[in-house]
Amino acid sequence: MPLTDLDLAGCMAYRPELDVPADLDAFWARTLDGGGDPEAAVYEPVDTGLTQIRTYAVTIPGFGGEPVRGWLHLPAGADGPLPCVVEYLGYGRGRGLAHEKLFWAAAGFAHLIMDSRGQGWSAATGGTPDPHPYPAGTVPGFLTRGVDDPAEHYYRRLITDAVRFAEAARRHPAVDPARVAVTGFSQGGGLALAAGALCPDVVAVMPDVPFLCDIRRGVRVAGPDSPYAEVVEYLALHRDRADRVFRTLSYLDAAVLAPRATAPALFSIALRDQVCPPSTCFAAYHRYGGDKDVRVYEFNDHEGGEAAHQREQLTWLRGILGA
Repeated sequence: MPLTDLDLAGCMAYRPELDVPADLDAFWARTLDGGGDPEAAVYEPVDTGLTQIRTYAVTIPGFGGEPVRGWLHLPAGADGPLPCVVEYLGYGRGRGLAHEKLFWAAAGFAHLIMDSRGQGWSAATGGTPDPHPYPAGTVPGFLTRGVDDPAEHYYRRLITDAVRFAEAARRHPAVDPARVAVTGFSQGGGLALAAGALCPDVVAVMPDVPFLCDIRRGVRVAGPDSPYAEVVEYLALHRDRADRVFRTLSYLDAAVLAPRATAPALFSIALRDQVCPPSTCFAAYHRYGGDKDVRVYEFNDHEGGEAAHQREQLTWLRGILGA
């Protein structure tokens, strides 16, 4: 686990000029205008055998109104509208079993977990399909899925799903719509940044070692086990497509979107991270549009701060929300 990217001083000084598409805001306005009514969300009680947490199987219309699954956990017997944490998942993860992720509900929050369409191979329960066919020439994974056109890219759909879940949380009768936060680890951290930028009613953002930030640099410096390597593999074959590929990915880059977010944010960044290199995470941190703080884990790889950071998040979030 060597230091393979910039040290902390280098990361603090790293403030890249990213390629920002001239029609970025229009692109996302068109995207979010299309389908996915959060009022059509369905919540079905699930018997987990637990007595202190109530759990619901969730189906929320995402991109194009397509159904996206998840879980909603509520503390049993809680009175009044609750603050809510909407959580997005890491690359390859699914929503898991109904009783797996209980930290936020045990702390007194509503907790809405979004499944990642087409993923879930490393979890016991996922199962939200992505009904869009793989374009020809796609490298296994998701970063090159639709990479010739931002309108066809996989992450356009996944980011839209993330926004819809944040919107649906605000409409649930158990949730205080003025106290909805978003969080996620790795891919989920990038989705939290994007949702914070595209859903102005979110009041706190907690990206944990975020993926999808400064993607061009991530492709150049991340380790071979990072999803960024999918783009390397694609461009090693399609040598003439680099400009087109990075232009498409710029529409989906959380560091490009970050200046549009205004809610307070708590980042985590690990300096030995070879999956989401720290310089890429700092690119998003430096460009973030709202008040922000960061916890740096100097000797950790992509695991970041794990449970120690979750405790940091809880303390920070209670201070922001008064929860």
